[in-house]
Parts: sequence; structure tokens; C-alpha cells
Amino acid sequence: MKKKSVGFVVILMIVAALSACSSNNNNSQGTSGQAGSSNGSSDKVVNLTFWGGVPAEAGPQEIVDTWNKQNPNIQVTYVRYVNDDSGNLKLDTALVSGQNVDIFANYTKPLLSKRVSSGAALDLSPFSEYNIDDKMGAGAKEWLVDDKYYALPTKRNMHFVWLNKDALDEAGLPVPTDWTLADVEKYAKALQTDTRWGYASFPFWRDVVSFDGSLAVQGSVKEDGTSNFDAPIVGEALQQQYDMMHTSKVSPPISLIETTKMNLIAEFLGNKVAMLNAGEWVFRDANNLTDYPRDFTAAFAPLPRMTEGQDDFRYLGGLGDAIAINAKSEHTKEAWEFLKWYADGGMLPQAAGGRIPASKDADQAKAIELLLGDLKDKYDLESLERVLSNELPTFQVSLPQEVLDIRTEEFDKYYIKAQSLEEAIQNVVKRHNEFLKRN
Repeated sequence: MKKKSVGFVVILMIVAALSACSSNNNNSQGTSGQAGSSNGSSDKVVNLTFWGGVPAEAGPQEIVDTWNKQNPNIQVTYVRYVNDDSGNLKLDTALVSGQNVDIFANYTKPLLSKRVSSGAALDLSPFSEYNIDDKMGAGAKEWLVDDKYYALPTKRNMHFVWLNKDALDEAGLPVPTDWTLADVEKYAKALQTDTRWGYASFPFWRDVVSFDGSLAVQGSVKEDGTSNFDAPIVGEALQQQYDMMHTSKVSPPISLIETTKMNLIAEFLGNKVAMLNAGEWVFRDANNLTDYPRDFTAAFAPLPRMTEGQDDFRYLGGLGDAIAINAKSEHTKEAWEFLKWYADGGMLPQAAGGRIPASKDADQAKAIELLLGDLKDKYDLESLERVLSNELPTFQVSLPQEVLDIRTEEFDKYYIKAQSLEEAIQNVVKRHNEFLKRN
């Protein structure tokens, strides 16, 4: 019995020693808090794995191939995860379980915040030689978590409305330069046909582009610490969205989009939707005339405000594609070298799909050239230049994911006629207040 006890103690000592070694190997920041690199000689090849949501063939593979050719001692492999609920769960699982992830892209602030809280994202503060604010501009601050950068925002987020200009011309309508959600409904009525919806918006942000532009100024929480989701602007926005789905019927209902798995980008490019509330990522398919043949010119308009002359409004936009380094990576220094190169121009091969670099050191003219390629005649260049160069005040979605989920659940019940508008708002406010008390 005594021998067994001694043996057990020895085993515990061995396990502890091995754990300490493993911890030292995996913690590349060390006790000094400075970002470090892998152990070993300088000629050792370091292998990094970069997880992102863009298909490899849409730029990322060319990016890593270029880097790998120029940097034989630091080789990067790209792993694509789909940027949806299941894809983000796959990434989070890989991060928690210690799978091979050195660098990973974050597409929303709530998801980044969640990964920071779990200890998955590395604090970038020690890399002080690279001034993120100076490189990326004031919009970068929207990605701060607890006043620190845990990810480097790399692209300009551009959200706008895509329009079928041929349909506009036939209806005698100008390309909007400043409009409201009510104007959108008027345009949609004029553009709708038996085979074409007038307007469509992606279900996952139907609220964000309507009332959240106002709440970005007002705040989602009142001064007394209670929910502001009962602000008048919220009900007005929901009512207008509902009316377009069920009263004027110019927009496909959410239930139809989700049950039929409607591909809204394909619907727009196939002339089955006249106006699509989307953004720059649509270029990836719009430039692919093989899979999405298009016989009309695409024009562009800014996102609609709620009311005319509205001052308390911000436009969904800012910066996106916030790339983080896994805090448990053994090669944080090498990952940072790749990330700097990527942000300052290495990411250009993705410009053809609409990903315009945010860094002031990236070649913006080259990015626009890659964006349009030889398809300039397929776009209304005047309106495109207008939305690309605008200096409108923007906001980044920063609400906790749990709050976003609460809103989606309750507002969807309203959109599918399972509860009234008043009930939807009351339920959201109640659940939001409960969340605020817990947190």
C-alpha cells in the first residue's frame, strides 16, 4: 500500500513536470509579457495555420503562396471555415481544444469579444512598433476590447444597397444619393414585377441596418441602466420592415428566405431582386459572370436612414476582417510578421472580391483596379465611386451575442406573425433588462 502511494506521488510529479514544460512551450509571451517566437535555430521552418472565412480560391490561397515563396522559413497554410453559426462553432472548438490554429479572422465584434474572454486571442499591445490607429485610422478603435487590440482590423467595411440600374432607368428613377427606408419601399414598388422582388435584405441584419444606426448614437441602454429597445425608432423600423414583407409585399418574407434557403446574391444577379441591401462582398460573385451571368449594370446607393434629415444616425461600416493571433500559438512572433505584411498589402488578391485594405500603406488604386478588373462596363462607376469614397459616420455592431440572439428570436416572431409588434418589443426589453442585471 505504501509502495502504491509513493508510486502515485511519483506519477503526479512527472505529470506536473510535463505540464510545466508544455506550458512553457505553448506560452510564447513568457513571463516578461513580450511576444516571442518559436524555440530552435534560426533556420528552422515555422509552420503557421491561418483560419479565415473567405474561400481559398477567392484570394487567400494566392496570398499564402506569395508569402511562402518570399519567406521560406515561415510557411503558412490556409484553412477555410464558413462564416456562419456552424463555421464559427468549428473555429471556437478548434481554439478551445488546441487544434492547429495560429491566426484567425473575426467578422463581428461580439465574436471577437467572446474569444478574448475565453483567452483565445493574444493581446497585441507588446507589438508596439506597429501603430494600429495610425495605419488603419480612427475606425480601428471600434475593435478595441477592454481598451486593447486583440485583433488587427484589415479591411474597409462597405455596406450599401446594390441596384439594378437598367430597371431604374426603365422606371425613370435616379440612383439615390441620400434616402430613407420609406423611399426604399417606394422604389421597390416601382421596380417590382411578377418575376422580380423590389427589395431584399439579409435576415441576419434586417434590424442592424434600420434602427441600430440610430441606437449607435442614442445607445442601447438608457441613462438609468435599462434597455432602450423600446425607443420609438425601433418600433418604426420594425413596422416598416414588416410592411414591406406583408403589406406592400415588395420584399420576400424572412420565413420564405429561410425555408427555401434563398440565395439573395444569386437572386439579385439573376434579375429576380431589383435592390439588395448588402455590401462589398457581393463583388466576389458579381465579378463571376460564368456562374452568375448578368445582363444589367449594377449601381450603388448608401444605406437608407430612418427619417429624412436625421442627424442621430450612423451607417453600418467602419473596418472589418479583424485578424487575431491565437494566444496559445507557439509562434506568435512569426504570426505577427505575417499579419503585418498581410494588412499592409499582402491581402490585395482578395480585392477582386471586394475586400479593400484599410491600411494607409496598401495600394488603394491597385485594390480598385483589381476590384473591377475588365468589367468596368458592368458597373455604374459614378455611384460606385460615391459609395467607396464617402466619409459618412459609421458604427460597428458591438452588442453582446446573447443580446443579438434575444432580439432575433423576438423580432422574428413578429415578422412571421407569431406575436404583435408591442409583444415583440416588450419581450425584448424584458429579456434585455434581465441580461443587464446579470451582467
